[in-house]
Amino acid sequence: MALKSTATATVSSSSSSLCSVSTLFFAFTLLCTLSFSLFFLFNPLSSPSSSSSIYQSAFHSPQNSIQVFVADLPRSLNYGLLDKYWASGPDSRLGSDADHEIPKTQLPQSLEFPPYPENPLIKQYSAEYWILGDLMTPQAQRTGSFAQRVFSAAEADVVFVPFFATLSAELQLATAKGAFRKKAGNGDYERQRQVVDFVKNTEAWKRSGGRDHVFVLTDPVAMWHVRAEIAPAVLLVVDFGGWYRLESKSSNGNSSDVIQHTQVSLLKDVIVPYTHLLPRLQLTENKKRQTLLYFKGAKHRHRGGLVREKLWDLLVNEPDVIMEEGFPNATGREQSIKGMRTSKFCLHPAGDTPTSCRLFDAIQSLCIPVIVSDNIELPFEGIVDYSEFSVFVAVDDALKPHWLVSHLRTFPKEQRDRFHQKMAQFQPLFEYDNGHPGGIGPIPPDGAVNHVWKKVYQKLPMIKEAIIRERRKLPGVSVPPRCHCT
Repeated sequence: MALKSTATATVSSSSSSLCSVSTLFFAFTLLCTLSFSLFFLFNPLSSPSSSSSIYQSAFHSPQNSIQVFVADLPRSLNYGLLDKYWASGPDSRLGSDADHEIPKTQLPQSLEFPPYPENPLIKQYSAEYWILGDLMTPQAQRTGSFAQRVFSAAEADVVFVPFFATLSAELQLATAKGAFRKKAGNGDYERQRQVVDFVKNTEAWKRSGGRDHVFVLTDPVAMWHVRAEIAPAVLLVVDFGGWYRLESKSSNGNSSDVIQHTQVSLLKDVIVPYTHLLPRLQLTENKKRQTLLYFKGAKHRHRGGLVREKLWDLLVNEPDVIMEEGFPNATGREQSIKGMRTSKFCLHPAGDTPTSCRLFDAIQSLCIPVIVSDNIELPFEGIVDYSEFSVFVAVDDALKPHWLVSHLRTFPKEQRDRFHQKMAQFQPLFEYDNGHPGGIGPIPPDGAVNHVWKKVYQKLPMIKEAIIRERRKLPGVSVPPRCHCT
């Protein structure tokens, strides 16, 4: 506002001294400066001087934060779901469920902020827990947080919807998977409906059409029944795999994957990391690696993941290559730690969706990712250049007999060492866990939660534009959504 006052004073002065060349030159210089500032808008990673005061008057954030209002959902839709989880029985999808092998007397009880499950099928999607935990932390402890919590929606840049959508979906899948796609008898659908009905009746949603609301949908099936209704909002997703549709007109088994771009787009949504399941290996702990290529996971997948089965058959008998089937829980976790820490490269093929937590386990294990997934989207691009520590391989090349192994052998040790150094540099960016019980406590400034909010911050001008664009629509006139982005 100070800059605006200065500009007003300058205009008044120039009106009274039209013949003053110096005054005109000053006004012209000021206008040029403002225009130059608009070019940079607001990169939260740049120096403070690059942020425009005009931008700050359009939104509420100071240069180094985003103002976040937390929607007042009942506890039953977030931490109450954790109470429900810890009181439930074992997950039928797991051979062994460590969470429910704990004696009843040691289970979390009557905690305001219960722990998130260690069940790997759920833990990999735990971003919702850590993001909310940061916002629920007392302000005095949030000195390193990029998101500043405000308690009035009118003062906020965005409204965070604190629904544990992943946990809600996984509770349904673990107990009654057959009802998941149905609405009747589906507890997850009932919770989705409750969330959407609540937020759509708030003044904040009505004012923006939901465009400044933020939902965490890390599980590909999270909020599956109501996605069309929350499509205008900012969606935090691990990739766009949950929105894939098989083109019904395609034939001969060559169906192309089509995304409903009116629902998700890189223009408005944010790609966030999976939660890694394996512990971090420090660069100083890195030792000589004997195996060329390692993979552990399910052989049979769907959609774009069909490539995985073909790769398996090509690689399983190659020398210096280990292909193991399984998921990193119980003994499988220890096998994954050993396999990734003793291998030069770790294979990351597409699965049911283009990416998985396996990529982030590889980064934490300093195992160079070999990404065979043509449709992959990655978190924090623009901050992270994955080509500095990963090998990207086209599916067509990877499926040529012996091609992939021969290609990986061409990377000299010096280049692999540079990859390790870059991975070690970026390891903290993919860390959600702040090390505090219940996720309540200071977060690392260079961690995943802050970088998620920085990416949302970059969307603010587009959110503002979309809200204003919607307001000028005439009654009965349809302005089509234009979210397609390459």
